[in-house]
Amino acid sequence: MRIISHTCSNTEIVCALGAAAMLVAVDADSDHPADVVAGLPKLGRDLDFDVDASLALQPDLVLSSLTVPGHERIVAGLQTAGLPTLVCDPQSLDDVYDDIRRIAAALGICGRGEALVGELRAAMPAVDEPRSRPRVLLEWWPKPVIAPCRRSWASDLIHLAGGRNPWQHLDCKSRPLEEQEIISAAPEVVIISWCGVRAENYRSDIVSRRPGWDSVPAVRNQRIVPISEEFLGRPGPRLVEGYQRLRAAFAEPG
Repeated sequence: MRIISHTCSNTEIVCALGAAAMLVAVDADSDHPADVVAGLPKLGRDLDFDVDASLALQPDLVLSSLTVPGHERIVAGLQTAGLPTLVCDPQSLDDVYDDIRRIAAALGICGRGEALVGELRAAMPAVDEPRSRPRVLLEWWPKPVIAPCRRSWASDLIHLAGGRNPWQHLDCKSRPLEEQEIISAAPEVVIISWCGVRAENYRSDIVSRRPGWDSVPAVRNQRIVPISEEFLGRPGPRLVEGYQRLRAAFAEPG
């Protein structure tokens, strides 16, 4: 099969399934596995994907996504061009597992899909029920602060790793938060995972210098932890790394 991947997460799923040889092109942000994507045509960033170039490559399937606002336009363009597409829109960790199974089935390797899901489940067990779960603010964006809510695999990861998302009850994927509601929630850990920003440019002082945040426990106790968005924001196999880093961040200090 000839496969084009429109998003990083789908690229990484295909490779984790052992099907990298099927890829004929990827999006410009797919950077892992580096040795695989280095030799593949890049068809633009996820919100500026080149549908005409995709069509010219005559793929058997384009793996797309609705995980970012604006992806709808790209998916519509692919489908209007007559390209066969498989669209992922995971909102929970179980949805991520189901997407892995769907992709594996589409590639004719169902067994590999089940095996990969089993490996991921085993690598991300729920922590033994902690005495208390730290309240966790995971920032997808710093200004305004945008955090995951109920319909996000990130909230599931926070829970598995032993934390609690104070915005878990909000029935949406993510939401901009008002400064006062964050201060009132008193997060004990702040995770910086800003989308589209290189991890080396994450700065904890941007969080700690916010007016009024000196009363926030995470700031007061210096528990502001950067975790690259590639490990938390891409719904695929590298969520394991994000889970492991969350567990370390939630561990009792000292």
